[in-house]
Amino acid sequence: MEDGKTKGFIFLEYSSPIHAHEAVKMANGYKLDKAHTFSVNLFSDFEKFEKVPAEWEVPKPKSFKDYGNLRYFLQDNECCDQFSVIYDGGEKTAIYKNSPREPVLLEERARWTETYVRWSPQGTYLATFHTKGIALWGGEKFDQIMRFSHIGVQLIDFSPCERYLVTFSPLPTNQEDQHQIIIWDLRTGMKKRGFHCETQATWPILKWSHDGNYFGRITPDTLSIYSTPSFGLLDKKSLKISGIRDFSWSPSDNVVAYWVPERENVPARVTLVQIPSRNEICVKNLFNVADCKMHWQKNGDYLCVKVDRYSKAKKVEEKDQYKYSGMYYNFELFRIREKQIPVDKVECKENVMAFAWEPTGTRFAYIHGESPRISVTFYQIKAGKVELLKSLERRQANHLFWSPSGQFIVLAGLRNMNGVLEFVDASDVTVMAQTEHFMATDIEWDPTGRYVISAVSWWGHKVDNAYWIWSFQGRLLQKLQCDRFCQLLWRPRPPTLLANEQIKNIKKNMKKYSEQFDVMDRLRQSNVSTELLEKRKQLLSEYERYRKIQEEEYEHYKQRRIALRDGMYSVVIRLI
Repeated sequence: MEDGKTKGFIFLEYSSPIHAHEAVKMANGYKLDKAHTFSVNLFSDFEKFEKVPAEWEVPKPKSFKDYGNLRYFLQDNECCDQFSVIYDGGEKTAIYKNSPREPVLLEERARWTETYVRWSPQGTYLATFHTKGIALWGGEKFDQIMRFSHIGVQLIDFSPCERYLVTFSPLPTNQEDQHQIIIWDLRTGMKKRGFHCETQATWPILKWSHDGNYFGRITPDTLSIYSTPSFGLLDKKSLKISGIRDFSWSPSDNVVAYWVPERENVPARVTLVQIPSRNEICVKNLFNVADCKMHWQKNGDYLCVKVDRYSKAKKVEEKDQYKYSGMYYNFELFRIREKQIPVDKVECKENVMAFAWEPTGTRFAYIHGESPRISVTFYQIKAGKVELLKSLERRQANHLFWSPSGQFIVLAGLRNMNGVLEFVDASDVTVMAQTEHFMATDIEWDPTGRYVISAVSWWGHKVDNAYWIWSFQGRLLQKLQCDRFCQLLWRPRPPTLLANEQIKNIKKNMKKYSEQFDVMDRLRQSNVSTELLEKRKQLLSEYERYRKIQEEEYEHYKQRRIALRDGMYSVVIRLI
């Protein structure tokens, strides 16, 4: 372009709209040299540009609609959590409050979702899936708050801050927008950015930092970090990392961990990088690596890299050539908070089936071995060493589920292990209860760590569909049969606003606070029905409201009474 005019233009006709859109995608914005850029448009764009009005009109602001307190569920007097249930083969969706006596139905709707539902990370919104896109619901009556049009949407992900929503559909939205991945602003419903999905990848393809200020994605030999709210590349360039296989964000800091497999004579490596400075704060070289899996502890204090390694044996025929004779496994444990990030190593000769960190502590557990000799081993990280706590042998378990508050863990043998459940206190690694929910497919802890739900989903098993509620100690509280039960999800809670010292102080003085809760517990244990208790509570509330009105009226006429009594003030006590 010179003097505001282009060098010229050409028209190209393609055999199909798909090829035309691909040409625009590949060629538009291509730099021919420092002074010239190739610009490519669809012919339909000219019609769109012609219809742009000569004078700009100020857009009309949308009228504000008050949805009430979207976090009302945190103000429940009994601190009861909520959960969603899909049943009747997906035809019905219900929201329950997990009251101590029995779950109380809050909302139930037919065909609320077409596939499944998903809570936002802090529990503010409920997302439902539809052919034309996603709908968000919230408030006490679960009003519809926002809709996002993305035809054929199959997967979604929220940013941890609940400001953005990511949707994925294998179908193009329309002929002009071919993006399979779209990022939306939750509050305005506006599309912020779109991406193509060139290769098969595990979901989520876009991974968020803990505060939602950054997100990253992998493309061949490249790690791209984007910043919000601009949604542009950080520093306008990606990180060139040859052969990068996977990456993961710290759950508490803007630190990225990624790993690269071995290539020729270059060892595999795990690297920790600070964002946005891009400073490498730790690099660990690894040899004979088949695969790696990264597991962050919830507080971001530790990173475990599970390394699948080849056992190497030397060949006799050819010099410097090796063959592999089996596998063994390592846990590389990074102490993120310590100076220079030291790395400890724990080795396991047997096949590792599952690994899990204690969310709020320094312990971890993993399942290893082959049936029938499956073991569950517990370790604890201490100053300068990793200490073996205990190994539970001959267990029927293939999944680990830590309580969100730590200390307690459920060892579960789901699906083909017939639903065997063990409730373990990890402080001394003692089994509190051994039980079974036959053919259980799912285990879900409530956000506070007080209750556990085991379930048999119709999606995984066609008979005995139900969910059972357990205490954290493994005591069965309720069995709830549900016709063609499909999915149960606890409503998450936002992070506590209390400081660590305040939490420690509450735990220290628990006896002082427990008295008021003991009275409530004794009342619940009585034989009085839930309906009668609710009626009594309602009558008490009405009486207190009436008494408050009368007291205000009494104070309002106080000066008039004194004047009518010639300055004399007296209090009349009336018994009702």
